[in-house]
Amino acid sequence: MAEITLPAATGRATGTRPSRRLRAEGRIPATVYGLGREAVSVSVDWRELRQALTTEAGLNALINLEVDGKTELTIVKELQRDPIKRGVLHVDFLRVSRDVAIEVDVPVVLHGEAEEVTRNDGVVEHMLFSLTVRAKPGSIPNEIAVDISELTIGGAIRVADLSLPEGVETDADPDEPIVIGAAARAAEEEVAEEAAEGEEAAGEAAGEESAPAGGEEPSGDGSSEG
Repeated sequence: MAEITLPAATGRATGTRPSRRLRAEGRIPATVYGLGREAVSVSVDWRELRQALTTEAGLNALINLEVDGKTELTIVKELQRDPIKRGVLHVDFLRVSRDVAIEVDVPVVLHGEAEEVTRNDGVVEHMLFSLTVRAKPGSIPNEIAVDISELTIGGAIRVADLSLPEGVETDADPDEPIVIGAAARAAEEEVAEEAAEGEEAAGEAAGEESAPAGGEEPSGDGSSEG
């Protein structure tokens, strides 16, 4: 995995207003922590950070953070975004050691064409989009590739079927499905069944709302004669 160098400036003031000013200047407030050492508040240039995180490694890129003349090997542990504008608000950099395995989430990417599923009007259902793996920083894969060319209707590729790269392990459930070949009719029936259940529940709710208080039908005085 390629490594990226990213300069970081120390001495930033913490708090909402200083952070807002930093972002207005094109810099992102950040914190560097880990390996039992003191956490340090820094800031990084937004354009340089964006460039560092748009490689094939994505958020798992190894970043050599230059802090006060020293270089620290890090990965991005958390990227906080504005919930509406989606702009980056803050970054947590985790110090890592080249000799110590760490846990990261790696994207699961499907490769090939499930010809038998397609030929029989089936549906390829991608169930697991990322896999938590444990590896030394230099062994973290950019993606977990899954070949679906042999997938059949009713078949599945599970975590146990993966061939992980050397030095990469996972504690995920071996039986967890990654991708399933489903019959189109079964998928349609499932959707129809869910819709019917939703209509039934709505009907029951409407009935409850229209029923009088006490839950009984209104009655006369009981003195009517035939």
